[in-house]
Amino acid sequence: MKGNLINKRSGGGFNIWIYGKGLMRGYLLSLVLFLIGALLITYTGLSETILPIITSGIMVLSIAYASIYAAIHTKKRGWLHGAFIGMIYIVILIILSKLFITDYTITAAVYYRIITSVVTGVIGGMIGINIK
Repeated sequence: MKGNLINKRSGGGFNIWIYGKGLMRGYLLSLVLFLIGALLITYTGLSETILPIITSGIMVLSIAYASIYAAIHTKKRGWLHGAFIGMIYIVILIILSKLFITDYTITAAVYYRIITSVVTGVIGGMIGINIK
């Protein structure tokens, strides 16, 4: 039974190492893109009203990248692995928000981001499976 679910290196099983690497790559991409966005808003004439669009775009790109990475390395059921990546990504962000923002509440916007994250993960996983 050893290697059934967690220890599989390939073949579509759940692999915490692949998920971890994909999520770390996604968060690193988010960090870089947020820094670029902050520089653009600070040193150009871009208005801060564009901030929600920038954050949503960065979230989508990062989850897609992490999902593609996970799907390429698991080789099967990319849509499912991508959905897990999207869900884990947003749950970690929600937990961090709850820890560091005192008046953080879960609103309709948070539910929108959860749905967006899962759908983006599914699409990223499908793309990752089809990359050869």
